[in-house]
Amino acid sequence: MSYIKFEKEQIVNLEYSLSREVIRTNRAGSYSSTTIVGCNTRKYHGLLVCPVDAFGGERYVLLSALDVTVVYNESSFNTGIRKYKGDYYSPKGHKYIEELEMETIPSRIYRVGGVRLRHERLLVHYEEQYLARLTILEASEPMKLQIRPFLAFRNVHQLTHANLCANTKVEFVENGIRSCMYEGFPDLYMQFSTNAEFIHVPDWYLGVEYTEEQKRGYDYSEDIFTPGFFELEAKQGDVIVFSASTKPEKTSGLKTKFTKNVTGKIPRNNYVNCIRNAAQQFIEKRHGKTLIIAGYPWFGSWGRDTFIALPGLALARKNNLELYREVLDTQVGRMENGLFPNMGGISNPAFNSVDAPLWFFWAVQQYIGAGGKDAAEKYWAPMKAVIGAFTGGTAYNIHMRDNGLIYADAPGKSLTWMDAVVNGVPVTQRKGYAIEINALWYNAVSIALEIAWEAKDKKFVKEFSPLPDLIKKSFHEVFWNPDRGYLADYVNDEEGKNFLVRPNMVIAVSLPFSALSEEEMKRVLDVADKELVTPRGLRTLSPSSPLYKGTYRGTQEERDSAYHNGTVWPWLFGPFCEGWLRVYGNQGVNKVRRLIYGLEEVMSEHGVSTISEIYDGDPPHAPNGAISQAWSVGEVLRIIDLLESKYSNL
Repeated sequence: MSYIKFEKEQIVNLEYSLSREVIRTNRAGSYSSTTIVGCNTRKYHGLLVCPVDAFGGERYVLLSALDVTVVYNESSFNTGIRKYKGDYYSPKGHKYIEELEMETIPSRIYRVGGVRLRHERLLVHYEEQYLARLTILEASEPMKLQIRPFLAFRNVHQLTHANLCANTKVEFVENGIRSCMYEGFPDLYMQFSTNAEFIHVPDWYLGVEYTEEQKRGYDYSEDIFTPGFFELEAKQGDVIVFSASTKPEKTSGLKTKFTKNVTGKIPRNNYVNCIRNAAQQFIEKRHGKTLIIAGYPWFGSWGRDTFIALPGLALARKNNLELYREVLDTQVGRMENGLFPNMGGISNPAFNSVDAPLWFFWAVQQYIGAGGKDAAEKYWAPMKAVIGAFTGGTAYNIHMRDNGLIYADAPGKSLTWMDAVVNGVPVTQRKGYAIEINALWYNAVSIALEIAWEAKDKKFVKEFSPLPDLIKKSFHEVFWNPDRGYLADYVNDEEGKNFLVRPNMVIAVSLPFSALSEEEMKRVLDVADKELVTPRGLRTLSPSSPLYKGTYRGTQEERDSAYHNGTVWPWLFGPFCEGWLRVYGNQGVNKVRRLIYGLEEVMSEHGVSTISEIYDGDPPHAPNGAISQAWSVGEVLRIIDLLESKYSNL
């Protein structure tokens, strides 16, 4: 029996099935995503979504959907599904689904009358190509298949509508057609492994609605274009492969290509294999750069997320040091003034992150721990540049004060990971001394001194050797409150000390170099365990706070107000669990295992076989945000690796 499988009664219940989505990537910037029944509920959904260099490398939906209609005994059965105004679904192809599996590739089996049809799909690695394999499992007599592609040719963040500018013409190619709706886009080649007649009937399907966009307070209705449909003769036992690609394909090899791309895939037949598969999908290799995509379907590459996710994605389970170096080297090549890009593309990076450079030090530490012997040679120069920028002052008023701590205060900017902004105003600005920033700073200076010794940089060692002791002393004076038994979240000149119970203090416990004593670590963890830990991750704010928001719903303003004020983040299991094992050792293993392996429950939710970006703070902790998030997956994998490497005998 398959590990992840959906029963008929679940599939036909649209409230259930439309809340479960599938994401697959080609590891070169393209992805394919829809719900388990094939009904697009987001503007980000599409079968072939590709970066287009002509438009700055942003992603564009080329092939939105594919309707497969079985024509049998003079009756037609359309297996597609779309939503229109008034909760009207047409066609209602989900009712024909007999089985639905995800173990190796997404596969649906439809039964229509006397016909059973298997519909499988995949993306070809490092090519902008979507393949669908149709297998006629049962058919008592010959039949026809009508296959209608739906095209969008628009940015993933936008919607399109019927217009006179669209090029509705097609050009015939081997066993198919090519189409390009607008100037500047790549051609889309739609071809079959066998002869297919194309009937050119261009049309717009008006008013297709995306329920997830409606829930999120965005425009949610668009018109999608179809150039016509293909018609093929078929009988029992036939296997037909459809290709949608930005390059022409030799159709005689399509069946072999499909089979080859399935062979060797890690089966999603258990929890760890699911997240191992998910981990691979965040890697993007394009134009000589290797990036980690922060999350799907709408995130790009974020510096902070890259460094936090990288150890789990690249080292856990396979110790891929080559991939690790490629990612670090790409990020180092993008540095400016001691800062790494927080977000944005290659051509338009934003550097508004005070913590990304400090997480870089932590990522290098993980690299060294995994056997990376060239850290001093490769990364001492950028590490030294960060220390110099922070001590001397850099953009966004990021600077070290006389007490050795890092102070950051840029009006109207959120520089930490809690960076939501509503109407131009940061929700959780945390300006001044932020707890995790200074914990990371202490760790960064400490490891920098070790690497400086290895790099024989005597001048640096002499200048900065006194700094860790100064930071440690000031850290306690500024953040620690013995009566409360935990650390201030941030401190600044105007507000003083802010003691809202947030998870940022847990990072101070988990880092290789910590300014805290073991007793202080224990007290911090116990507070976090009592007020922040949930089965899905750590809350961003204690429910005891009047600012706490337990659900993530509504308009963008409402959601952003909750984003870091109670919403649960799975990636925070990483520092919490590592800290827990550090303090409690063998006695803490069962708790950590319970938390990390408890996430197995989400494998059939939201993003199927992966871990979501966020969850509600209130039970039952419903999933939200991006359906697959790099640091959620990466940190869970890292802790699993830690458990298996150090505590497997318990």
